[in-house]
Amino acid sequence: MQPIQLFALASRQAEWLSVRQEVVATNIANANTPEFRAKDITPFHSVLNETQASMTRTHPGHLAESQYSQTIGVNENDLDNEIGIQESGNTVALADELSKTGEIKRQYELSAGLVKSFHSMMLMTVRR
Repeated sequence: MQPIQLFALASRQAEWLSVRQEVVATNIANANTPEFRAKDITPFHSVLNETQASMTRTHPGHLAESQYSQTIGVNENDLDNEIGIQESGNTVALADELSKTGEIKRQYELSAGLVKSFHSMMLMTVRR
């Protein structure tokens, strides 16, 4: 039996969200550090695009196992024109970073809810 791709994709997204939360938390922790440059990771849609490019169909209703890129790039954030570079040389905008934490939480909850629903659906079909 082939593994279900939804679980693999949800696992990859959870890994991506974990790395992003770590980077955002580091930005917040260094909000007052002189010369600190805010960072973020590559968007998940680029990971998804890599995944779709490597998937092949063996049957119109099925997808073959795919290989994910093992690296998630961490890049410096683009300079926020609203805050600019502070006198200390720091580029962290706390409002943006806190907004990102809320976004990460919502994405994780959505992904976890989808996996839970899919898992329940699979259990219902197996029980019959």
